[in-house]
Amino acid sequence: MSLSTSMKAWIQGHVPASIANISSVSGGCINDAYQIELTNGKNFFLKCHSGVSMFGAEARGLAAINDRVVGFAPEVIAFEEHGLLLEYRSPTAPDNNYWQELGEKLALLHETPEPSFGFSEDNYCGETRQVNTPKESGIEFFREHRLGYQADIALNNGLLDQALHRSILELADRLERWIPELPAVLIHGDLWSGNAMNTTQGATVIDPACYFGWAEADLAMTTLFGGFHGAFYEAYAANAKQYEPSWRERAPIYNLYHLLNHLNLFGGHYLSSIKQVVAKFG
Repeated sequence: MSLSTSMKAWIQGHVPASIANISSVSGGCINDAYQIELTNGKNFFLKCHSGVSMFGAEARGLAAINDRVVGFAPEVIAFEEHGLLLEYRSPTAPDNNYWQELGEKLALLHETPEPSFGFSEDNYCGETRQVNTPKESGIEFFREHRLGYQADIALNNGLLDQALHRSILELADRLERWIPELPAVLIHGDLWSGNAMNTTQGATVIDPACYFGWAEADLAMTTLFGGFHGAFYEAYAANAKQYEPSWRERAPIYNLYHLLNHLNLFGGHYLSSIKQVVAKFG
């Protein structure tokens, strides 16, 4: 996909020199992405999406992360309805120091408790709207705005049958059995391995779906598609203000939200994993 003349003009209005080159780079499953090279040697990163307007919410999520952990996410340069312009960070190979730094920074991100669960606005996890209407109870928030919301979408789209939908809601009604009372903290919200990277500026997280939720939900997401290096978990445990090793027992419940979202985004490949979680905790 090539950039439109209007998009190029928009970029040019937010960078300090003329554009020398625009090259397509990996941008994940949903967005088109580009490296913008300027005549003065500086580089920027551009994400584009022709569908739903999600970049304002993403920009505010990146800013929220950096407000708590300076430099943990790329700096937002500008955004508009279908484009998000960020500082460019050069990726480097991960090593033990990276994994340790990533664990330390995530623990710092999770350090400050918030008075309620949710966020200042709804945002997106992938292309799915993520409802963030605040609630004082984390159990109620996760039951209604995470599991129930995604299960209803899947039922309405014919991706879940009535019986499995009912089983998911019954599991959601019993969350107190497995999840202890935990504070709301700022979480990345979509922390799989593709959204964390080592760069020349250090450990970096990208593509957030931020909200005030359970820190354990971020940890759980790191295990969903292969898991992070052991040094990450050791560093997190050593630096987190509140940490229970038993989070791993609860991880499938937290990840049920993401499995349902992936079902809604990408189809039936995720159905068997959803059934396994329901059978385990049902």
